[in-house]
Amino acid sequence: PAQEAEKVGVPTLCKFFCKELAQQLAEEGREADVIHANNVLAHVADTNGFVEGISILLKDKGVAVIEVPYVRDMIDHCEFDTIYHEHLCYFSVTALDWLFRRHKLFLNDIQHITIHGGSLRLFVSPYEDVLESVQKLLEEEQETGVDKYEYYTSFSKKVQDIRKQMQQLLQDLKSKGKKIAAYGAAAKGAIMLNYIEADTDIINFVVDRNVHKQGKYMPGKHIPICDPARLMKDMPDYVLILPWNFKDEILSQQAAFRARGGKFIIPIPEPIIV
Repeated sequence: PAQEAEKVGVPTLCKFFCKELAQQLAEEGREADVIHANNVLAHVADTNGFVEGISILLKDKGVAVIEVPYVRDMIDHCEFDTIYHEHLCYFSVTALDWLFRRHKLFLNDIQHITIHGGSLRLFVSPYEDVLESVQKLLEEEQETGVDKYEYYTSFSKKVQDIRKQMQQLLQDLKSKGKKIAAYGAAAKGAIMLNYIEADTDIINFVVDRNVHKQGKYMPGKHIPICDPARLMKDMPDYVLILPWNFKDEILSQQAAFRARGGKFIIPIPEPIIV
């Protein structure tokens, strides 16, 4: 990605953003009017250092636009397959408000968006001008007890229920002689396949549009990854959508496959066949 950015004239530093790098850039006179971090903060090991860097680099009237997956969506919709090694934090508005204020930044506006199964788009600045959108979500979190242990205790059982339902569904289909493939070699797909213990005895192959993934295998279960064209060639009876957060796009792309009788399985928030 860095090389591609350079090719189109976007200067790119191949370094992790942190307090020290922000200080270096600020000393070079490269403070920012806008800082954009789309689905980055959840991957950062030193969250405080990252936010402190934003505080250092952002101009007095600047704004940081940050997107993070929302913990309420993850819990309420049982999105357990978004929990894996790359995701180090799962954020609530309550936690984010405290985090930014700790570094003299203010969460002034929020948009609750659907990407990645439910995310927050945050507008953060060095000055305080908090809009109703922030206060509304803070109040909702207080009502639902997002900052309390009890809010999370039922999550484990829901996850185990989905596992049992998925295993039963796939086993029933295989016992009827049905052929099953999967769509999308995403990280969450590896979590799902390993958790429900679906190997090549259950899933014949996975398809993905990314040519860099084709010809490789799903981690743990060693299911081959192929070009999506194989769906029309082999016509499996069912296709398990692993990146379920893009189900609408995938179903649209595969209209011809569906027209020929192909069906899709969507595992989250509960297994359904469409």
